[in-house]
Amino acid sequence: MSDTKQAELKPSRRKFLAAAATGTAGAVAAGFPMIAEAQAGPISMRWQSTWPAKDIFHEYALDFAKKVNDMTGGDLKIEVLPAGAVVPAFSLLEAVSKGTLDGGHGVLGYHYGKQNALALWNSGPAFGMDANMLLSWHKYGGGAELLAKLYASIGITTVQSFLYGPMATQPLGWFKKPITKAADFKGLKFRTNGLAIDLFTAMGAAVNALPGGEIVPAMDRGLLDGAEFNNATSDRLLGFPDVSKVCMLQSYHQSAETFEIMFNKPKYDALPPKMKAIIANAVEAASADMSWKAIDRYSKDYIELQTKDKVKFYKTPDSLLLQQLTLWDAIVEKKSAENPLFKEIVASQKAFAARAVKWDQDVYVNRRMAVNHFFGAKKAAPKKA
Repeated sequence: MSDTKQAELKPSRRKFLAAAATGTAGAVAAGFPMIAEAQAGPISMRWQSTWPAKDIFHEYALDFAKKVNDMTGGDLKIEVLPAGAVVPAFSLLEAVSKGTLDGGHGVLGYHYGKQNALALWNSGPAFGMDANMLLSWHKYGGGAELLAKLYASIGITTVQSFLYGPMATQPLGWFKKPITKAADFKGLKFRTNGLAIDLFTAMGAAVNALPGGEIVPAMDRGLLDGAEFNNATSDRLLGFPDVSKVCMLQSYHQSAETFEIMFNKPKYDALPPKMKAIIANAVEAASADMSWKAIDRYSKDYIELQTKDKVKFYKTPDSLLLQQLTLWDAIVEKKSAENPLFKEIVASQKAFAARAVKWDQDVYVNRRMAVNHFFGAKKAAPKKA
């Protein structure tokens, strides 16, 4: 190339580089996402669950975090620690509210001591609804708005809450011997949480609310005569069959429970709109995935508990179930008289349940008949106590 040509190109190259530099600076100033985010780097959040690391519930928390992390392409990175890593399980709400943690995974019933109406989302009467119906009420029947109102009533304004994950109906619990009547709870040292505390107290039990990781050690030391936690997989992983060989199935104490995902609201509000949309959809994706995983894992561990751990399962007597429902009437009446927000939430749930449960019961066929037909009556149900 001639010297003349090189001289002509040099100014052009300088102009191009200068223009590129000016354009980059302008793009940053204008907040173009690609450049601004590349400079800022990924957003990191430190969370804690209310569950021991070995529990499937903590696995569910990790599953949700992975969905968000994957769907944002790593632009948001949520790390989830197990219960006690930063704060005790029952202190999660305060930690997220104050910003000690950026978020967390738990259940509303663990906030029972702060406002008993919060437990209506995990351990209330549910009025014939299952957990999936309760989530339907929460999203479409006014529950989400009532929860925000309830949190505000106790000064919690810096938490963004999402509910998800329909839980299966929980067992009555683990005991030294089968429970044959309601009177067997008289004086029994028993673990539960939320509004179920009121229910079992009314049945005559001496109730102690403990987080999941502390239940089996308490039973092992004789501090508890019986306890309930949640499901075959959690109960097996936490070691219940090491301290009891009797589990009673079916109960109305927690027949419709959901999980809660919490964000520190200032940190959540600072996220880009696209990221918030990803989170909202990840909540629903996690809800579906969790319910499917639960069916697979719980059914496997239900068999393992019987075959490997030699646990005997018994059906809770109908007389006891009926007493639970009668006691719920009295508890709801008392709490509603004491707490206007409790009364408002109960009215909303009952109105939704009145049509949803009737539709459900009218439409769906009895699956017990099909189970007995295809798999035999002897294998279809737990023993009667």
